[in-house]
Amino acid sequence: MPDEKTPQPKQRQERQPGREAEMDPQPRDRMEAWHGSGKLSGKAALISGGDSGIGRAVAIGFAKEGADVVILYKDETKDAEETRRLVEATGRRCRTIPGDIGDPEFCRQAVEEAQRFLGGRIDILVNNAAEQHVCEDFAEIPETQVERTFRTNILGMFWLTKAVLQHMPEGGAIINTTSITAYKGSPMLVDYASTKGAILAFTRSLSQALYQQRKIRVNAVAPGPIWTPLIPASFDEEKTAKHGESSGMGRAGQPDECAPSYIFLAAESDSSYINGQVLHPNGGTVVNG
Repeated sequence: MPDEKTPQPKQRQERQPGREAEMDPQPRDRMEAWHGSGKLSGKAALISGGDSGIGRAVAIGFAKEGADVVILYKDETKDAEETRRLVEATGRRCRTIPGDIGDPEFCRQAVEEAQRFLGGRIDILVNNAAEQHVCEDFAEIPETQVERTFRTNILGMFWLTKAVLQHMPEGGAIINTTSITAYKGSPMLVDYASTKGAILAFTRSLSQALYQQRKIRVNAVAPGPIWTPLIPASFDEEKTAKHGESSGMGRAGQPDECAPSYIFLAAESDSSYINGQVLHPNGGTVVNG
């Protein structure tokens, strides 16, 4: 069990994406306690932001359940290679592809490379990559920051999903990462929270369109405060050290505590009657919607 009250040490990373290798303590994202049962046997999965944190835990969890995995990441090569090593250690295949999901051409090219590696199809898409930037005074929020956050967090989902659909068979699953901020808001992360709200509408709308047309289920996961590289890359030392204290459990969650939600939604054996919904691994905070 995680230590429920121990705060993270003060730390700060001056660039995004953050680097997991520089975090203290390291996130718990290797799914070491997870025992697979073949729920995703023979499946092919594509995960954006799969190099570290929640994306890493999901990649390893999928592999332990029998899936081959391709992960997309921006430029965190050391973290991505560690995730590839951990996936391959389960006996499954993994490829890493670096690039910017805010670029629709990269999304198209990455999906083509992924489907070739995965045998011509993609059964599961996890839209997980995101960025966030703190702004204390909304009147001073940079226009370039707003555009960049929207391009990465929601437009990238449009581009990836559109490209993947050409290779996703009937019965596929799409899982989008939204956030507790979509429900509660965040005064210092207005642009980020806005994109996460857009992801809710994207999920609900796409779930109706794709199930009617293709029997593809679309759901989402809305994590609360989770200990990932995004935290020290976003906040100052004081806020990083207190990350998660406001949750219902008084602590930050770990990626390994989020990944089972994605496995559940990916596995038709578990969630065949669930579509257009959101799961909330957030440490006990009750949200509406």
